Formats: sequence, structure tokens, C-alpha cells
Amino acid sequence: MATSMAVNSAATLWGPYKGVYQTVVDAVWKRKPEAPHLLDLVLKKHKPDFISLFKNPAKNVQQREKIQKAGTEGIAIQGQQGTKLLPEQLIKEVFILSDLFNIGELAALELLLSGEHQQPHFPGMTRGLVAVLLYWDGKRCIANSLRSLIQSRRGKTFTLELSSELVNLTTRFTDNLMEHGLTEKILRLVSEIDVTNEFDKLQKARGLGNERHRKEVSDLIKECRQSLADCLFAWTCQSPLNKDDTLRLMDYLKNVTTEADGSLDSVNLSLLMALLYCFDISFLQQVTEDRDDLFRQTSLTDKNYVEAVHKQLLDPQPWTLPGMQATVRLAWALTLRTLSQLRIDTGLAEFTEADEITAELAINDNVFLFLTESVVASESFSQEEFYFRRIHNLVTDFLALMPLKVKQLRNRADEDARLSIQMGSELPTGVRRDLEHLMLLIAELYRKDSFNLELALEYWCPTEPVQNHSLMGTYLGVPHQRPPQRQVVLSKFVRQMGDLLPPTIYIPYLKMLRGLASGPQCAHYCFSLLKVNGSSHVENIQAGGGSPVSWEHFYHSLMLYHVHLRRDLPSADSVQHRHLPLRGITQRELDGLIAFLQLQTTIVKWSENARLALCEHPQWAPIVVMLGLLQCSIPPILKAELLEAIAAFGKSPEIAASLWQSVEHTQILQTVRLPSQRQATGIEVELSEIESRCEEYPLTRAFCTLISTLVEGSFPSNLGAGVRPPGFDPYLDFIRDSVFLRFPSRAYRRAAEKWEVAEVTLEIFYKLLRDYEPQPEDFVDQVLELQGEEVLACKPPGFHLMFHLLNDSPMLGLCLFLLEEGVKQLDTCAPFPGKRHMEKAVEYCLGLFNLTLQKENLFTDLLRESPSSLIVTALEQLLQGINPRTKRADNVVNIARYLRHGDSNPELAFESAKILCCISRYPNIQVKLVGDFTRDETVSLTLMAGFVECLDSEDAEELITVDDDMDENKRLSKVRHQTRIHILNLLITSLELQPPNLALYLLGYEVKKSVSTTNLQDPGVLGCPRTCLHAILNILEKGSESRDGPVAIKESPHLAELCYQVIYQLCTCADTSGPTMRYLRTSQDFLFSQLQHLPFISKDHEISSLNQMSWLMKTAAIELRLTSLNRQRSHTQRLLHLLLDDVPFKPYSVDGEGGMEEDSKSSSGFLLFDTVSKVRRKILSILDSVDFSQEVPEPLQLDFFDRNKVEQVIANCEHRNHRGQTICNVKLLHRVLVAEVNALQGMAAIGQRSLIMEEINTVLQHVVERNKVLQWLHAKRHTLESWRQLVEIILTACPQDCIPGEDKQLIIRDLLQALHEKILNEDAAQELMPVVAGAVFTLTAHLSQSLRTEQKLMVSVAAIRDSQYISMLDAESLSTSSGAEDTVTGFASFRDSSLNIILRRLLDFILRTGGGYQRVRAHLYGSLLYYLQIAQKPDEPDTLKTAEMTMWQRLTAPEDVFSKLQQENMATIEKYGAALMEVICRDACDGHEIGRMLALALLDRIISVDKYNQWLTFLCNSGYLKVLVDSLAQDDLLLQSMLSPQPPLLKGLYIYESKMAFLTRVAKKSTRDT
Repeated sequence: MATSMAVNSAATLWGPYKGVYQTVVDAVWKRKPEAPHLLDLVLKKHKPDFISLFKNPAKNVQQREKIQKAGTEGIAIQGQQGTKLLPEQLIKEVFILSDLFNIGELAALELLLSGEHQQPHFPGMTRGLVAVLLYWDGKRCIANSLRSLIQSRRGKTFTLELSSELVNLTTRFTDNLMEHGLTEKILRLVSEIDVTNEFDKLQKARGLGNERHRKEVSDLIKECRQSLADCLFAWTCQSPLNKDDTLRLMDYLKNVTTEADGSLDSVNLSLLMALLYCFDISFLQQVTEDRDDLFRQTSLTDKNYVEAVHKQLLDPQPWTLPGMQATVRLAWALTLRTLSQLRIDTGLAEFTEADEITAELAINDNVFLFLTESVVASESFSQEEFYFRRIHNLVTDFLALMPLKVKQLRNRADEDARLSIQMGSELPTGVRRDLEHLMLLIAELYRKDSFNLELALEYWCPTEPVQNHSLMGTYLGVPHQRPPQRQVVLSKFVRQMGDLLPPTIYIPYLKMLRGLASGPQCAHYCFSLLKVNGSSHVENIQAGGGSPVSWEHFYHSLMLYHVHLRRDLPSADSVQHRHLPLRGITQRELDGLIAFLQLQTTIVKWSENARLALCEHPQWAPIVVMLGLLQCSIPPILKAELLEAIAAFGKSPEIAASLWQSVEHTQILQTVRLPSQRQATGIEVELSEIESRCEEYPLTRAFCTLISTLVEGSFPSNLGAGVRPPGFDPYLDFIRDSVFLRFPSRAYRRAAEKWEVAEVTLEIFYKLLRDYEPQPEDFVDQVLELQGEEVLACKPPGFHLMFHLLNDSPMLGLCLFLLEEGVKQLDTCAPFPGKRHMEKAVEYCLGLFNLTLQKENLFTDLLRESPSSLIVTALEQLLQGINPRTKRADNVVNIARYLRHGDSNPELAFESAKILCCISRYPNIQVKLVGDFTRDETVSLTLMAGFVECLDSEDAEELITVDDDMDENKRLSKVRHQTRIHILNLLITSLELQPPNLALYLLGYEVKKSVSTTNLQDPGVLGCPRTCLHAILNILEKGSESRDGPVAIKESPHLAELCYQVIYQLCTCADTSGPTMRYLRTSQDFLFSQLQHLPFISKDHEISSLNQMSWLMKTAAIELRLTSLNRQRSHTQRLLHLLLDDVPFKPYSVDGEGGMEEDSKSSSGFLLFDTVSKVRRKILSILDSVDFSQEVPEPLQLDFFDRNKVEQVIANCEHRNHRGQTICNVKLLHRVLVAEVNALQGMAAIGQRSLIMEEINTVLQHVVERNKVLQWLHAKRHTLESWRQLVEIILTACPQDCIPGEDKQLIIRDLLQALHEKILNEDAAQELMPVVAGAVFTLTAHLSQSLRTEQKLMVSVAAIRDSQYISMLDAESLSTSSGAEDTVTGFASFRDSSLNIILRRLLDFILRTGGGYQRVRAHLYGSLLYYLQIAQKPDEPDTLKTAEMTMWQRLTAPEDVFSKLQQENMATIEKYGAALMEVICRDACDGHEIGRMLALALLDRIISVDKYNQWLTFLCNSGYLKVLVDSLAQDDLLLQSMLSPQPPLLKGLYIYESKMAFLTRVAKKSTRDT
């Protein structure tokens, strides 16, 4: 019984569903190749869960009794031995949770145990609160999985371009679910699940925590409902619902209500769209291969289906929302009309004839008004592309298929207009406004094109051929050579609605045009329409002399208003800001002007050609007229619209330059005060007197928008010259002092406007500071002569902003207040008016701090070098100041708190992480920050959780190309990834500083005690919170159990690289090494699980892959060193087997002790001569993964610049980046080259400027490629250096008995051969030679040592065996060995096969270095010396037998292997002839001291075995010997100087010693030869 009622520790209602969702995501969205097979298995296993859909396991009396007794008898848990006693409190919570969600007791216990296990992921929450989240998260996973499966179906609307195998699998599976009543279950669940009801139940059961927990629960419940509704929507997009399901959906929609603002919520909107797609047959208009199949599948040809739906819709019983019923009726009427126009006989004539009646019913119920206010106005409408497409098709179908209805609406509007004119009043309230509502619907529908589809192009019929292949109203992207009939009809509707336009629909028509002008091409067509309407050749010219909807009419009216209002313009001394009753402009005219200004703003914003054409028109002069009107007495709302319109023109740099002067001339902001003027004028008065009193600030916001647009490019340095000190100062002072600093204290009728003002002002500050580069002249006061007086010149606005932000100024204080207020508002997790604008304002605040931190060093350096008396303080110091509101130094804490909101506000977390990363460079700041972060335990845990959540973000993606058309979700994924990068850089920077530092705190180490006393634990163990170290390990461990290896190395290569670097830094630091290595070894088995996947190969991100391997190998070297020192033999040998075995890898147990048994079975596990197939050693595979070749960019070919000077400039722009690489600063180089071009004078230079700029781009591209090459080489050197360290540790630090001698020699041989083969390749980069030479030296030294040790042992054994004085015991022990002769034979076979090859490649390597690379040759000379030592015969011990040998016996003895090897070595060396002699002799006479010593030693050794004296002859004949002898006289003086009390370096003595040793060898050699 206990076994059958064992508890699943993964929680049946959560863990398995999480796995299902991950498998679906891998298959459908990540498109992993092995995922379809796994998906098939998962779907078969969990099919009952999808069929039952959200059905919980029922309560069970036996389970209840079992858990009731678990406090005394215990209960079995899967994966654990025995039973576990449950605390009484846990048992109570089980019953509470079971009753709360009406689930089985065991399922409730599983949720609570999982909640306890997952508690570290939810700091500050109890296991019960976490269990509530897990319960709804499990539901969410099932709903999202179902939605993804349905979206991947084959269907009529869209395709995910998946494999046919996967599509067939998901289509079959979901078809089976639909047969089991999926629609009914979804509609029932959507009706039953309600956030308010669920919260009431949770509140009664005390299942709700703080604000964050409440928000997370609410979001999960809402997402469950939304995903279920989306399942039906996705289904109807692809496949039709049957009759019963369609009727069920209609029955549900009958009782739907709207939100408080009149719009539909996202769930009901999704279900409405699902029903509309049930009636969608637009696919019949597209010529596709499967069109006929889709038509046969549709239910709309089934008479029973059509009859049932038709009967339901014509039922006079009204729905709760008449507009909802009207929308469905309109869609049905259009479907009937489409069916009636099909050329095939559907047998539905009796129903299709009722299309007019159905449409009339819909119109009478204000269908267009409902679509505008409840559907299009819904917040979720603009977030789903296919909602937009369906309503677009609905509207265009109505206009195209029912032209008589449209005409009827126009006629009715004309009659109402005539009646209104006759009566001389506005239309009565009860008059129908269907045409007006239709126009407003079109206006709102296309005004926000979130997906840049430009579906409104279907309303414009171009008179000229379309040049670019636009969508032309269809999302299939098929360019039309000839406009289709549908497009012609829609275009005709737009034109005809503007003919003889009655006043009642004038404003709706303008708003419709504004919506249809949203988009680059649409704006161009709308501009052309208004231009043509104003010409005299239009057919339908009104009696007034032109169409009222034209540029001509509009600008003519503006001029008349301007002329009329100028007559009544009060003098400068009068009260200008009082707006007297206007005689020349009525309220209707005001509304019309605003509508046309908004239309003009939309057109001008989207179309640059329209901007230029309007400005260049000699008669219209729009900017002049609008600026003139701004000086008249008109309402602030109209002034605001005029400024918005002017701002749109400022997007073109050509217009912006002149616009600056116009704004200055008209004195919108009064920058010049005349002596005779007693009272101020301009927008400053409007703000203080009018807008503040009205508590509305449209004019101020519009003016700031204009300035923000103009500063986007640049502003003229001579702005205001002649009448005031030229510059931007008056504008900056007004925006900073009058707008920004006072905005918190002003009253606002609309609460959101407060944050709108803050956002637009901070946006200006951000742009100004972003474009500012400190210059030396900024810090010198320049005096100008103005109207006979000397005045100080204005400084750049960026200078003033830097000064204010580097002082304890009101501006800095307000920015810090904004950050504090912003994070407090976000912590409430509640919506409030203006939240989006507040978040944007905070983002600009953080951006200002980031820019200041980046520029402050240069700014302070220039200030220090200048004679200026200004005083500034570093921003990082100011941020440490006391907060006047809390009386604590918590400014940086407030900044760090934004990381806690990284999920909902990734941009704020990104900016916060950048600031923290920047200020973490300063050691004095780090200590204070650790104190601030850890002062309060609650704040400390919250901050830690923020960092961890950002690192744990599942939505972060690295491999995304940034561009302007990027999807918003992808852009945010990139932002989240960049946040993780900044956090890791913060950790890396902090770990380089002395403790205590931020990294130690964030990684979970002791900061109040000695760091080495830290005892790292898994999250939740002994109260240990989840830290950044756990997050980093989690990133690297995902996928490590699979064949492909860690997921991060492919999906987030740069992130993985930094993670490995953090681990290495922790392991290499003396304080953190012990706790870190112990934790990684015992709790994680980290290194073994990671090393088994080496080498990491990623062709697209090879630099990151190489660096990943580098840090991992360095960490493995430390591990081998420590485990060897601590005699942890099993761990050492386990890693050695993994790295050195040449047999297929067999996984070891994870606990670290399981390796003992396998190790004891074979003491020689590295070389097995059995039938097991051999594989490449991992240590060799790692080396193979490094490509020694490197492509170098072609040399620059320049026409205008001097190549040598450009190279010099490039060299001057080089700097060392954070990785220690010397690369060129491309931005600085660009600035230098552009400044050089700007300094050119003459007409020739001006005429060739474009060509010169192209050449600058060529230079920059070349430098980028050069930097890339440098990064490549640095990564390869780094990898080879790490590989060398690992090999050296294996050969030197690991116990000798772990690698048997014979295996060691073969491993070294393989490594040497692989190294030589790669470095001697013709394409190998010479920059890699130093590292390779060092590795060759190490390997050769160990090879020589190993062989010589073995030979000494053999000689000793042979000598003892030959001795007659040997005990019986020794003889028996020696008889067990294989015998000396056999061993010597084995050495000879090794030599014959490999040693000669090693020698030849060593000599080839020496010659490859040529004249340079003396340090490389020093390593190679050492290697060659070690190699030649192998042939030296070991000293034989004296025995009686050897003493009895006669001279004849010694002379006639056979030649030993050592002499033979020496002869072969000498023969090989002689083959290289004079080239090798020249290199070695030259290095012996001149060059680096170490190289000279080694070359002399090498000559000494070669001459000693050179029987034919070829080398000595070369030395004599070429004069090298004479040079060496002559140099002794110079050495004598140097040696004498060393006798002084403070001698110089002794390297001269060592060189002298080497010379004398060599000359002594030569003397002995000569004596013997003579």
C-alpha cells in the first residue's frame, strides 16, 4: 500500500507539466532536431492530461487517512529510502490546500513538498504560498503547451514552417483532442476560472502573500484563461469548428460583458475573434495549392451548419452586448455574400439572400461604434497580428461586397447634414451616425500599425506602377502589377467620401485619412490625394473654389486665420497670455483645424518626401504660417497641435537647421528681453499663468517634444547670434528650471500627465548628454562682444548637464527622488495612471547616470588641466550621499532594487545593471556598497533575489541581430541578455578587488567573517538563499546530461564564457578557492560533467567557444593540482581517465567514490590492447579544435588618404580592452577621420566629400576586420596557454603512479606529434608560436625525464642481476619482471618509430622561426637539449663483473642503443646542413641572453657527439668561433664590474660561464682529434 501511495517529489500537478511544456517549446519554437521524437513520446504519455484538461485528482479517503497517520507512521517518497515522518504543521497545510483547490491529498502533499524545494526561487514566501504558484504554473504549462500544439497545425491562415512530420503529429493529436470535446471544456473552464473568485478562496485560506505574490498568482490565472481562449482562436484560424462547437461558442458570447472603460477584455476578445474566424473564407481569394482542400473542409458549405448558425443569429432575443451580436451578424452577412458570389453551387440560396437583412440588423445595432470602442480600443487588440487582419478583412469586405449599403449610409449622412443646415443647429442626439462611426473605425483601426503591415495600402490605388513589392493589402507579399478590383473599390470609397463633403462628417473623414496615412507608402499616397484635391483639374470642385480636404484649402485657411488674428494681436506690453473670446474661429472650426493638423502631422512624420515638398512649396510655407499663428491669441490646445506639427517637420535635418532659427526668431520661448518691455511673454508665461491654473500642460509638452525632435540631430552654434550670447542656454534653463524641477510640485487634472512631462524633459536631457563629448575649450570662458558689451559665450548644453550631475544640485536630487519614487511605485505591483510614462522617465534617469559615469573621467581630467575654478564630485561618490527622505545612504540600493523588476521592466534592470557594473570598478565604493546592501536582512535578500532573477531569466536570448524592425519580444530578450552580461562583468570586476566586495556577497560568501570560512550549500540547505553562484551553475548545467552538452555554449556563447570565467576566478583566488572547489566537487560534480563535453565546437561563435574551453581547462588544472596535493586519488584519477583515455568514455558515478572500483581493476587504464575500439584522446581533441590558421584582411588601398598616416592614426587610436586585447577604438577613429574631412577647404574637397566619406567607411570596415583578427588570435593563444597549463599539471603535479610510464611516454609522443603537425603547417599563424614552443619544451622535458628514468632502472636491474652476490628473495622478485633486454628492445622500438620524427620536427620548427622569434627558439633549444639527453647513456654502477672485463672485451662489446641513437640523431642533424648551423651559431653570438646560453649549450652538446667535426669546421670557417673568443676581452670588463659592492645583474656571468664551457669542449675536442 505504501508503494502504491508513494509521494512524487516532483509534484504530479507541476513537475511533469513543466517538462511537457519544455518539450513542446523545444519542438515547435526552438526546432531542435531530436525534439519531434521526444514530443511524440511525451504526448502519448500525457494524453489523458490534455483530454481531461485541468481536471484535478479527486480527494480520497484512504489518502487522507494515510497522511493523517504520516506524523507517526511516516510516508514513502519516490527516490528516497524508507518512510518520512511529516510534521503536524505540514499535514494541516496539506488538508487546507486539498480543500482549497479540491485536489487529492497526495497531490496536495506533493505540491507542498515541491514548494518547499522551490522555496529558494521565491525568497520571502512560505512553502504554502509557493505551492499555490506551482499549482497555477502547472495549469499554465498545460494550457500553453496546448496552444503551441494547435498553432503548429496545418491550416488555412498561417504556418510556422515546421517539418511535415511534426505538423502531422500535432495535427493528429489535436484532432483527437477536439473529438473528445475540447471546445466545450475550454469554454467551461474560461467561465469557471475567475480571478476575483479565486482570490476570495485564497484569501479565506490565507493563501495570498505580499503584493508580489498576489501579482504573480493573478498573472498566472489570467494567463491560464488567456491561453485557453487562444487555443480556440488558433484552432479557428487554422480549421473550422463543427456546428455544435460553433453554437457553444455563440452561446458563451451571448453573456459577455465589457470592462469599465467599455472595451472587451483579452479573453473575450480572443473568443470573439475565434468566432469571426469560423466565418472567415478569405482564403478563397488566394490562389494556393491547398485551396480546394481547405474549401472542402470548411463547415460553411454544410447546409445544416449554415442553417443552425443563421437561425441563431436571426433570433430576435438580444445578447447582453448588442454590439457583440451586431459584430457577429455583420461577419455572417459578409460570409453569406461571399458564398453567394462563388461560382459553384452550394445549395444555400435561401440563406445567402438574407445577407442584406442581416447586415442591416448589424448596422442598426451600431456595429461600427462597438468595433471602435470595444474591439479596436482593447489593449490586447494591437498585440495580435491576426486580430488586426480579421477586422481589416471585415471592414474591407463590407466596403467591397456591399457598396449599396455604403452608398445608403452616405445618402443618410447627406440628408442629415442638409437638415442640420436648414435648422441652423447641431444634429439631434437620436440621429444615426453610422457613416461617421464607420470612418472613425477605419481611423482607429489603422492608426496604430504595431506590426508594420501597412494593410491600409489596400485603400490606395496608385496611378503609377508600384516600384517596390509591398504587401498591397495581403500578407502573402504578392506584388500586383495591376490593382485588383477590390483595391479599386476601396480607393474609390476614399475618394468619393471626400467629394461634396458635408460638414457633419468633415472631421470624421479627416480622422479616417489620418488612419489610412499611417505608414511610409500610405502617407505618400495620402499626400498626393490632398495635393490633387487642391488643383483646379479636379472634377468634383465645390462652389467655394476647391475641395475642403486639400493642402490648398488648409493652408489658405491658416493664412486667413493668421491675417485676421494678427489684427487683434495685443501689444507686447499687454497681457498676452489671456485668451479673449475669439471672433474669427468657432469651436467647430477649432476641431477641424486640430483634425487637419493631426492629419498633416501623421503624413509628415511618415513621409520624408512630403516634408520636403510642403516646406519647399512657395505659396504654402507651412512652418512660417504655423509659427505665425503661435504668436496669436489662440487656445493652448491649438498651440500644442501646431507645435506637434512643426516638430514632425523637424525630423528632416535639412528642415531642422532652418527651423531652429525660426523658433528663435519667433520667440516662442523668450530668449531676448527688450529694455522697454515691462512684462515677459512666450511659453514661460503660458506655463506659469495659464496651464498651471488649468492643471493641464499640453503646450509645454508639445514644446518639449519640438525641442526633443530638433536636438536629435544637432543645433546651430550661432543660435541667437547678434541679439544675445549664441547658444542653447535659454532653452536648457527653461526646460530644467521651469519645467523639470517644478513638475513634482504642480497640480495635474490628469494624473498621468505628471509623468508625461517628466518623460519628455528627461528625454531631452538624455539626448543632449548622449551627443556631448567633453572638449578642452569647454572649460575656458570665452568672451564675446555683443552690442558694444563683453559677455561670456554659452557653453554646450552637455557641459551644463554634466556639471549639474557632478554636483549635489537640485537636478541630481530630483533624479534620485524619481528613482526612489519609481521603485516604490513598482514595488506595489499595482497599475496606476501614467505607469508607462513613469517607467520611461526612470529609464532616462538611469540612462543619464550611465552617460555621466562614462564621461566623468574625461570631464574631470579636462577640468583639472584647465584654469577653471569649477568644482565637481564623481557621481559614484555623490550616489553614496545621504538620502534626505530616509536619512540613509540608500541611493545605490534604490538603483539596485530595479533588478527585482527585470521580468516586467527589462530596460530598467538593464540600465541599473550598467550603473552597478560601472561603479563596481572602484575599491573604495565596494566596501560601502557591501555595507549598504547587507545592513538590513530583508533588503539584502531582496537585492540578492533581483540579481539572481535577472541571471535566471528564461526569456533572455543572445543570438538576435539588432535592427530597427525587430519584434518587441525579441528586443526585450536581447535586453535581458545584456543585463545578464553586465551582472557577470560586475562579478568579474569585483572579484579582482580585495574582500569584502559585491561579488562575494552576491555569490554567497561570507563578507562579515573570513571568506575562507564560507560553507557553500545548495539553495535551501541550512537556510542558504539562492545566490548568483547557483544561477551561474544552473546556466552551465542545463543540457550537460545530454549528448549535445550544455545548452548555453550554443545558445548563449558569450554568457557561458563569462560564467566559466567567474568560476575560474573563484577557484584561483586564495580566499574562495577552498570553499568553491569543495562545493563544485561534492555537491555539483561540476568539472567532470563539463569536461566530458569538450571540445566545445561552434563555428559561428568560435571565439567564445575557445574562451569557454580556456577558462574550463584552467579550472580543471587547479582541481587536479588540489586533489593531488590533498591525496584525493579517486577524483584525480577520474579526471585523468576522462582526459587521457583512448578508449570510449564510460560514465562514472557522480558521487566521486564510485571510481575506486574501476580504478582498482586496471592500473594501466590509458592504454588497453584489447578489442575495444580506440578513440581520440580528449586532450588531443581539444587541441584539434583550435585552428592554427588565421585569415588576415587585405592591405588598405586608398585614393584620398595617405596610407602611412592612416596607419599611424589607427595606431594612435588603439587601446587595451577589458580582456587585455590591444584593439582600435573604431568610434574614436571615425571621429578623427571625419574631423579631418571637415577641416578640408576648397571646392574640390566639397565636390569629392561623398567619395571621401565612402573611403572612411572602407577604413573603418578594415579596422573592424583587423580587430576581429586580433580577437581571434587572442582567443587561440588563450586556449593554447590553458591547454598547456592543463598538460603541465597532468605531467608534473599528478601522482606518478596515476599514469604508468609507458602510457605517459605514448601520451607525450601523441601530444608532440599533434603540436608539431599543426604549427608546421604552412597556414599556421606565427603569433601562436610562442605558446606552442613553450608546450613543446615542457613535453620534451618530461619525455626525456621519463625515458631516462626508465633506462636507469633497466641498467640497475641488469647490473644487479649480473652480480653473484644476490639473495634468494631478490632473485625471486627480479624473476617476476620482464627482463632488461626486453625492456631495452621496447625502448628501441619506441625510438625507431617516433623519436626520429620528434627530432626532425623540432629542427623544422627551429628553422621555421627564421631570423626573429628568439624567445621561441630559446624554448626550442631547451627542447632539443632535453631530447639529446635521451641518447646519453646513464652512469653504470660498478660491479665485480664489470671490473673483471678486459680492455679487449670492452672494445669488442656490441654497440648499445644509446650510441646507436646518438649516431642517428647526428645523422638527422647533419641533413639540415648549414641552414641549421647558421641559426644556432648566430644565436650563440648575439641576441637574448637566455637564447645565447641555450645556443651555446646546444653547440656544446652537438660538438661532443659530432665524430666528423662538421660543426666545429663550420664554426671555424664562418668566423663564429673567432667572434666568441674575441668577445672574452669584453666580458673581462663586465666581470670586473661585478666585483663592486653593488654589482649589476649577473646574467653576464652566466653567459661567460656558458662560453667557457663551450670553448673548453672545443679545446678538448681539438686535443683528442690531434
